[in-house]
Amino acid sequence: MNPMVPFHSLLLLAALCLLLRTITATDGAGDLLYIDCVEQCEKTGCVGDRCFQHCKFSSDGTPIDGPWYMHEPLYLRWKQWDCRTDCRYHCMLSREEERAKHGAQPVKYHGKWSFKRVSGIQEPVAVALSALNLAIQFHGWVSFFILVYYNLPLRSDKKTYYEYTGLWHIYGILSMNSWFWSAVFHSRHVELTEKLDYSSAVALLGYTLIISILRAFNVKDEARRVMISAPLVAFVTTHIMYLNFYEFAYGWNMKVCVTMAVCQLLIWAIWAGVSDHPSRWKLFVAVVGEGVAMVLHTFDFPPYKGYVDAHALYHATTIPLAFLWWSFIRDDAEFRTSYHLNKVK
Repeated sequence: MNPMVPFHSLLLLAALCLLLRTITATDGAGDLLYIDCVEQCEKTGCVGDRCFQHCKFSSDGTPIDGPWYMHEPLYLRWKQWDCRTDCRYHCMLSREEERAKHGAQPVKYHGKWSFKRVSGIQEPVAVALSALNLAIQFHGWVSFFILVYYNLPLRSDKKTYYEYTGLWHIYGILSMNSWFWSAVFHSRHVELTEKLDYSSAVALLGYTLIISILRAFNVKDEARRVMISAPLVAFVTTHIMYLNFYEFAYGWNMKVCVTMAVCQLLIWAIWAGVSDHPSRWKLFVAVVGEGVAMVLHTFDFPPYKGYVDAHALYHATTIPLAFLWWSFIRDDAEFRTSYHLNKVK
Protein backbone atom coordinates (compact mmCIF):
# COMPACT_ATOMS: atom_id res chain seq x y z
CA MET A 1 0.00 0.00 0.00
CA ASN A 2 1.30 3.45 -0.89
CA PRO A 3 1.65 5.43 2.37
CA MET A 4 1.26 8.68 0.46
CA VAL A 5 -2.40 8.05 -0.37
CA PRO A 6 -3.79 8.39 3.18
CA PHE A 7 -1.40 11.29 3.79
CA HIS A 8 -2.77 13.16 0.77
CA SER A 9 -6.29 12.57 2.08
CA LEU A 10 -5.22 13.88 5.49
CA LEU A 11 -3.88 17.09 3.99
CA LEU A 12 -7.01 17.61 1.89
CA LEU A 13 -9.16 17.09 4.98
CA ALA A 14 -7.06 19.58 6.93
CA ALA A 15 -7.26 22.15 4.15
CA LEU A 16 -11.03 21.77 3.81
CA CYS A 17 -11.61 22.05 7.56
CA LEU A 18 -9.36 25.08 7.91
CA LEU A 19 -11.19 26.86 5.12
CA LEU A 20 -14.52 26.03 6.74
CA ARG A 21 -13.29 27.70 9.93
CA THR A 22 -13.79 31.04 8.23
CA ILE A 23 -17.47 30.48 9.03
CA THR A 24 -17.42 31.31 12.72
CA ALA A 25 -19.77 30.34 15.50
CA THR A 26 -22.61 32.56 16.66
CA ASP A 27 -21.23 35.78 18.12
CA GLY A 28 -22.56 36.55 21.59
CA ALA A 29 -21.73 40.25 21.08
CA GLY A 30 -25.21 40.58 19.57
CA ASP A 31 -26.89 39.18 22.68
CA LEU A 32 -29.20 41.87 24.10
CA LEU A 33 -28.44 40.95 27.71
CA TYR A 34 -24.72 41.17 27.02
CA ILE A 35 -25.11 44.54 25.29
CA ASP A 36 -27.19 45.88 28.17
CA CYS A 37 -24.60 44.60 30.68
CA VAL A 38 -21.76 46.42 28.88
CA GLU A 39 -23.76 49.64 28.61
CA GLN A 40 -24.66 49.59 32.31
CA CYS A 41 -21.07 48.75 33.26
CA GLU A 42 -19.72 51.72 31.31
CA LYS A 43 -22.17 53.99 33.13
CA THR A 44 -21.89 52.60 36.66
CA GLY A 45 -18.43 50.99 36.55
CA CYS A 46 -19.82 47.74 37.97
CA VAL A 47 -20.81 44.26 36.84
CA GLY A 48 -22.77 42.72 39.66
CA ASP A 49 -20.70 43.15 42.80
CA ARG A 50 -17.49 43.86 40.88
CA CYS A 51 -16.64 47.52 40.26
CA PHE A 52 -13.75 49.16 38.38
CA GLN A 53 -11.98 52.41 39.25
CA HIS A 54 -11.12 53.06 35.60
CA CYS A 55 -14.84 53.28 34.69
CA LYS A 56 -15.26 56.46 36.75
CA PHE A 57 -15.19 59.49 34.48
CA SER A 58 -15.02 63.23 35.03
CA SER A 59 -17.47 65.67 33.46
CA ASP A 60 -15.39 65.95 30.28
CA GLY A 61 -15.46 62.18 29.76
CA THR A 62 -11.86 61.40 30.73
CA PRO A 63 -11.10 58.71 33.33
CA ILE A 64 -10.52 60.01 36.84
CA ASP A 65 -6.82 59.89 37.79
CA GLY A 66 -5.91 58.93 34.20
CA PRO A 67 -6.12 55.54 32.49
CA TRP A 68 -6.59 52.62 34.87
CA TYR A 69 -3.67 50.65 33.49
CA MET A 70 -1.26 53.42 34.57
CA HIS A 71 -2.04 52.47 38.17
CA GLU A 72 -1.03 48.87 37.61
CA PRO A 73 2.48 47.37 38.00
CA LEU A 74 4.80 48.16 35.10
CA TYR A 75 4.64 44.61 33.69
CA LEU A 76 0.84 44.96 33.32
CA ARG A 77 0.62 48.51 31.96
CA TRP A 78 1.38 47.57 28.35
CA LYS A 79 -1.82 45.51 28.22
CA GLN A 80 -3.84 48.74 28.59
CA TRP A 81 -7.14 47.29 29.79
CA ASP A 82 -9.61 50.16 29.79
CA CYS A 83 -13.21 50.54 30.90
CA ARG A 84 -14.76 49.11 27.73
CA THR A 85 -12.49 46.07 27.45
CA ASP A 86 -12.86 45.25 31.14
CA CYS A 87 -16.63 45.66 31.00
CA ARG A 88 -16.80 43.39 27.97
CA TYR A 89 -14.66 40.79 29.70
CA HIS A 90 -16.66 40.61 32.93
CA CYS A 91 -20.02 40.86 31.14
CA MET A 92 -18.91 38.00 28.90
CA LEU A 93 -18.06 35.82 31.91
CA SER A 94 -21.31 36.76 33.64
CA ARG A 95 -23.38 36.03 30.53
CA GLU A 96 -21.67 32.69 29.96
CA GLU A 97 -22.38 31.66 33.56
CA GLU A 98 -26.06 32.45 33.00
CA ARG A 99 -26.12 30.54 29.72
CA ALA A 100 -24.46 27.53 31.33
CA LYS A 101 -27.12 27.46 34.09
CA HIS A 102 -29.81 27.21 31.39
CA GLY A 103 -27.93 24.49 29.48
CA ALA A 104 -27.01 26.72 26.53
CA GLN A 105 -23.82 26.14 24.56
CA PRO A 106 -20.94 28.66 24.84
CA VAL A 107 -20.65 31.28 22.13
CA LYS A 108 -17.95 33.65 20.95
CA TYR A 109 -17.88 37.34 21.81
CA HIS A 110 -16.40 39.72 19.25
CA GLY A 111 -14.98 36.67 17.46
CA LYS A 112 -13.26 35.25 20.57
CA TRP A 113 -14.14 32.50 23.00
CA SER A 114 -14.65 33.39 26.67
CA PHE A 115 -11.16 32.77 28.05
CA LYS A 116 -10.37 33.43 31.69
CA ARG A 117 -7.49 35.80 32.42
CA VAL A 118 -4.55 35.02 34.66
CA SER A 119 -2.56 38.08 35.84
CA GLY A 120 -4.01 40.06 32.96
CA ILE A 121 -3.04 37.42 30.36
CA GLN A 122 -5.96 36.58 28.08
CA GLU A 123 -4.99 33.03 27.07
CA PRO A 124 -2.48 31.79 29.69
CA VAL A 125 -2.20 28.22 28.38
CA ALA A 126 -1.60 29.32 24.79
CA VAL A 127 0.99 31.84 26.01
CA ALA A 128 2.83 29.19 28.04
CA LEU A 129 2.82 26.75 25.10
CA SER A 130 4.00 29.47 22.70
CA ALA A 131 6.86 30.25 25.08
CA LEU A 132 7.73 26.56 25.26
CA ASN A 133 7.73 26.35 21.47
CA LEU A 134 10.02 29.37 21.41
CA ALA A 135 12.39 27.59 23.83
CA ILE A 136 12.38 24.43 21.69
CA GLN A 137 13.15 26.44 18.55
CA PHE A 138 15.99 28.24 20.34
CA HIS A 139 17.41 24.94 21.59
CA GLY A 140 17.15 23.42 18.12
CA TRP A 141 18.85 26.37 16.46
CA VAL A 142 21.67 26.53 19.02
CA SER A 143 22.29 22.78 18.82
CA PHE A 144 22.41 23.03 15.01
CA PHE A 145 24.83 25.95 15.25
CA ILE A 146 27.14 24.02 17.60
CA LEU A 147 26.99 20.95 15.36
CA VAL A 148 27.92 22.59 12.07
CA TYR A 149 30.56 24.97 13.42
CA TYR A 150 32.16 22.98 16.24
CA ASN A 151 31.38 19.26 15.87
CA LEU A 152 31.63 18.84 12.11
CA PRO A 153 34.70 19.49 9.91
CA LEU A 154 34.93 22.89 8.21
CA ARG A 155 36.35 23.84 4.83
CA SER A 156 39.69 25.56 4.55
CA ASP A 157 37.88 28.92 4.42
CA LYS A 158 36.12 28.10 7.73
CA LYS A 159 32.78 27.63 6.00
CA THR A 160 30.65 24.55 6.54
CA TYR A 161 30.39 21.70 4.07
CA TYR A 162 26.63 21.74 4.54
CA GLU A 163 25.12 23.77 1.72
CA TYR A 164 21.97 24.72 3.60
CA THR A 165 23.51 26.11 6.79
CA GLY A 166 22.55 29.72 6.10
CA LEU A 167 19.02 28.77 5.09
CA TRP A 168 18.39 26.94 8.36
CA HIS A 169 19.81 29.84 10.36
CA ILE A 170 17.19 32.10 8.79
CA TYR A 171 14.54 29.46 9.49
CA GLY A 172 15.52 29.36 13.16
CA ILE A 173 15.33 33.14 13.49
CA LEU A 174 11.95 33.34 11.74
CA SER A 175 10.59 30.49 13.88
CA MET A 176 11.66 32.12 17.13
CA ASN A 177 10.24 35.44 15.96
CA SER A 178 6.91 33.80 15.09
CA TRP A 179 6.54 32.06 18.45
CA PHE A 180 7.56 35.20 20.33
CA TRP A 181 4.78 37.24 18.74
CA SER A 182 2.38 34.34 19.19
CA ALA A 183 3.01 34.51 22.94
CA VAL A 184 2.54 38.29 22.93
CA PHE A 185 -0.67 38.11 20.89
CA HIS A 186 -2.28 35.44 23.07
CA SER A 187 -1.31 37.48 26.09
CA ARG A 188 -3.23 40.54 24.85
CA HIS A 189 -5.40 40.77 21.74
CA VAL A 190 -5.03 44.22 20.22
CA GLU A 191 -4.68 45.28 16.61
CA LEU A 192 -0.89 45.66 16.76
CA THR A 193 -0.17 42.31 18.42
CA GLU A 194 -2.60 40.55 16.07
CA LYS A 195 -0.92 41.97 12.97
CA LEU A 196 2.55 41.12 14.28
CA ASP A 197 1.48 37.56 15.06
CA TYR A 198 -0.21 36.94 11.72
CA SER A 199 2.55 38.63 9.72
CA SER A 200 5.24 36.59 11.47
CA ALA A 201 3.34 33.36 10.84
CA VAL A 202 2.88 34.19 7.14
CA ALA A 203 6.57 35.04 6.78
CA LEU A 204 7.55 31.74 8.39
CA LEU A 205 5.16 29.72 6.21
CA GLY A 206 6.40 31.42 3.07
CA TYR A 207 10.02 30.82 3.96
CA THR A 208 9.48 27.16 4.87
CA LEU A 209 7.82 26.67 1.48
CA ILE A 210 10.91 28.13 -0.17
CA ILE A 211 13.32 25.98 1.82
CA SER A 212 11.25 22.85 1.13
CA ILE A 213 11.65 23.45 -2.61
CA LEU A 214 15.37 24.22 -2.36
CA ARG A 215 16.17 21.18 -0.20
CA ALA A 216 13.89 18.65 -1.87
CA PHE A 217 15.24 19.53 -5.32
CA ASN A 218 18.79 19.94 -3.98
CA VAL A 219 19.19 23.46 -5.35
CA LYS A 220 22.73 24.58 -4.47
CA ASP A 221 23.46 27.23 -7.07
CA GLU A 222 22.89 30.72 -5.65
CA ALA A 223 21.47 32.11 -8.91
CA ARG A 224 18.86 29.35 -9.09
CA ARG A 225 17.98 29.84 -5.45
CA VAL A 226 17.31 33.51 -6.10
CA MET A 227 15.20 32.72 -9.18
CA ILE A 228 13.06 30.27 -7.21
CA SER A 229 12.79 32.37 -4.06
CA ALA A 230 12.19 35.81 -5.58
CA PRO A 231 8.56 35.24 -6.76
CA LEU A 232 7.58 33.64 -3.45
CA VAL A 233 9.29 36.36 -1.41
CA ALA A 234 7.50 39.01 -3.50
CA PHE A 235 4.13 37.29 -3.00
CA VAL A 236 4.56 36.84 0.77
CA THR A 237 5.78 40.43 1.18
CA THR A 238 2.82 41.76 -0.83
CA HIS A 239 0.40 39.64 1.19
CA ILE A 240 1.81 40.90 4.51
CA MET A 241 1.59 44.52 3.31
CA TYR A 242 -1.99 43.89 2.15
CA LEU A 243 -2.96 42.60 5.60
CA ASN A 244 -1.27 45.42 7.48
CA PHE A 245 -1.97 48.45 5.30
CA TYR A 246 -5.05 47.69 3.20
CA GLU A 247 -7.42 45.11 4.68
CA PHE A 248 -6.96 42.55 7.45
CA ALA A 249 -8.91 39.83 5.62
CA TYR A 250 -9.09 36.71 7.81
CA GLY A 251 -10.65 34.50 5.14
CA TRP A 252 -8.12 35.40 2.45
CA ASN A 253 -5.22 35.03 4.87
CA MET A 254 -6.48 31.58 5.89
CA LYS A 255 -6.59 30.45 2.25
CA VAL A 256 -3.06 31.71 1.61
CA CYS A 257 -1.65 30.05 4.72
CA VAL A 258 -3.41 26.73 4.08
CA THR A 259 -2.18 26.68 0.48
CA MET A 260 1.44 27.32 1.47
CA ALA A 261 1.29 24.80 4.31
CA VAL A 262 -0.23 22.03 2.20
CA CYS A 263 2.22 22.64 -0.68
CA GLN A 264 5.30 22.37 1.50
CA LEU A 265 4.02 19.34 3.41
CA LEU A 266 3.36 17.56 0.12
CA ILE A 267 6.85 18.42 -1.11
CA TRP A 268 8.49 17.12 2.06
CA ALA A 269 6.30 13.99 2.11
CA ILE A 270 6.99 13.09 -1.52
CA TRP A 271 10.71 13.69 -1.05
CA ALA A 272 10.71 11.50 2.07
CA GLY A 273 9.02 8.79 0.03
CA VAL A 274 11.48 8.77 -2.87
CA SER A 275 14.70 9.82 -1.12
CA ASP A 276 17.36 7.47 0.25
CA HIS A 277 18.09 9.88 3.11
CA PRO A 278 19.01 7.89 6.26
CA SER A 279 16.71 10.04 8.43
CA ARG A 280 13.79 10.27 6.04
CA TRP A 281 11.60 8.53 8.63
CA LYS A 282 12.00 11.53 10.94
CA LEU A 283 10.97 13.83 8.12
CA PHE A 284 7.94 11.72 7.27
CA VAL A 285 6.83 11.46 10.92
CA ALA A 286 7.22 15.22 11.38
CA VAL A 287 5.25 15.96 8.22
CA VAL A 288 2.44 13.53 9.05
CA GLY A 289 2.37 14.91 12.59
CA GLU A 290 2.02 18.44 11.24
CA GLY A 291 -0.83 17.26 9.02
CA VAL A 292 -2.57 15.74 12.05
CA ALA A 293 -1.95 18.97 13.98
CA MET A 294 -3.60 20.94 11.17
CA VAL A 295 -6.67 18.72 11.42
CA LEU A 296 -6.69 19.14 15.21
CA HIS A 297 -6.49 22.89 14.73
CA THR A 298 -9.80 22.80 12.83
CA PHE A 299 -11.84 21.59 15.81
CA ASP A 300 -12.75 25.03 17.09
CA PHE A 301 -14.30 24.14 20.45
CA PRO A 302 -14.85 26.40 23.49
CA PRO A 303 -11.95 26.54 25.97
CA TYR A 304 -12.15 23.81 28.61
CA LYS A 305 -12.60 25.44 32.03
CA GLY A 306 -11.94 28.72 30.23
CA TYR A 307 -8.30 27.91 29.47
CA VAL A 308 -7.63 25.14 26.90
CA ASP A 309 -9.06 25.32 23.39
CA ALA A 310 -8.17 23.73 20.04
CA HIS A 311 -5.55 26.37 19.29
CA ALA A 312 -3.78 25.67 22.58
CA LEU A 313 -3.77 21.93 21.79
CA TYR A 314 -2.32 22.72 18.37
CA HIS A 315 0.49 24.61 20.10
CA ALA A 316 1.07 21.59 22.33
CA THR A 317 1.40 19.20 19.37
CA THR A 318 3.98 21.41 17.66
CA ILE A 319 6.41 21.06 20.58
CA PRO A 320 7.51 17.43 19.94
CA LEU A 321 7.27 18.03 16.17
CA ALA A 322 9.71 20.96 16.41
CA PHE A 323 12.12 18.83 18.43
CA LEU A 324 11.94 16.06 15.82
CA TRP A 325 12.27 18.56 12.97
CA TRP A 326 15.51 20.03 14.31
CA SER A 327 16.78 16.48 14.85
CA PHE A 328 16.23 15.83 11.15
CA ILE A 329 18.00 19.08 10.22
CA ARG A 330 21.04 18.07 12.28
CA ASP A 331 21.01 14.60 10.69
CA ASP A 332 20.80 16.20 7.26
CA ALA A 333 23.83 18.38 8.06
CA GLU A 334 25.82 15.29 9.10
CA PHE A 335 24.64 13.35 6.04
CA ARG A 336 25.60 16.05 3.53
CA THR A 337 28.91 16.78 5.29
CA SER A 338 29.82 13.09 5.20
CA TYR A 339 28.89 12.99 1.52
CA HIS A 340 31.21 15.89 0.68
CA LEU A 341 34.09 14.50 2.75
CA ASN A 342 33.83 11.11 1.04
CA LYS A 343 33.71 12.88 -2.31
CA VAL A 344 36.93 14.74 -1.51
CA LYS A 345 38.68 11.50 -0.53
